[in-house]
Amino acid sequence: MNLAAFEAFIKVMETGSISQAADALFLTQPAVTKRIHSLEDYFGVKLFESAGRGVQATHAAHALLPKVKNWLNELSDIHHTLSHQQGQVQGKLKIGTSHHLGLHHLSAYLRNYVQRFPEVTLDVHFVDSEQAHEQVLAGDLELAFLTLPPQGDDRLSYVTLWEDPLVFVAAPFHPLAQQTALQLEDLIAYPSLLPAAQTYTSQITLAEFEKRGIKPKITMSNNPLESIRMLVSIGLGWSVLPKTLINAELQQLDLKIEMNRKLGMVWHPSRTQSRAVLELISLMQQDEKNLA
Repeated sequence: MNLAAFEAFIKVMETGSISQAADALFLTQPAVTKRIHSLEDYFGVKLFESAGRGVQATHAAHALLPKVKNWLNELSDIHHTLSHQQGQVQGKLKIGTSHHLGLHHLSAYLRNYVQRFPEVTLDVHFVDSEQAHEQVLAGDLELAFLTLPPQGDDRLSYVTLWEDPLVFVAAPFHPLAQQTALQLEDLIAYPSLLPAAQTYTSQITLAEFEKRGIKPKITMSNNPLESIRMLVSIGLGWSVLPKTLINAELQQLDLKIEMNRKLGMVWHPSRTQSRAVLELISLMQQDEKNLA
């Protein structure tokens, strides 16, 4: 039984689809199906059943999933330990990053890293900060770059790399943009365009309203900040965005409230860290000082 079959199994479990798993693994659908069948033959159980355009995992598949993930994590720990002993910086390094960090902060650092360590295969996954946080906790990612949560998890290690001020914005022709000395109470009369409520950015924003016992009028929630920026620019409502995203199509509102989110990296210290991830953590901290 090879590792590829287990990786295919996990990807089908995550996507609920043979075709989506094949796309994610850069394989054909028959290749993924063959790997799943090899597992079913090995364990003597049915793992998936057809369900519309996708597949439905059986009870056996749900029972197998955590055991496979734990086994792969232990196998990775063994590999990392042996790599340490031989002083090697090589192998596959699976990291996650939010879209905002990946697009606006990370490229220079990762370019430096891959040039220094060409024997490392960098596997970068773009995921929401909240999802990346959970995947590090579960051992699915070795390292993640994300908006740090307002309250961290004691089991994880966090390093702040950038301070990211948040500001209230609207289109230049929006009624709020014509006013000065605004209060939060002035905003609740107009629609807002905020990220989904579970995102750390929304949690920071909504906490300011809760302090005053008021709620904004949320008419639409969109996760990608770039999408929100576009919707605000055409006048559909006000929002809260990182100051780095403000362009000529937006106007910062005259509101004397300071909000800030922290951007950084997180990893699981109780898991054996590969030389590859330790070198990236070290490089990020050193380069952040040099590029500041």
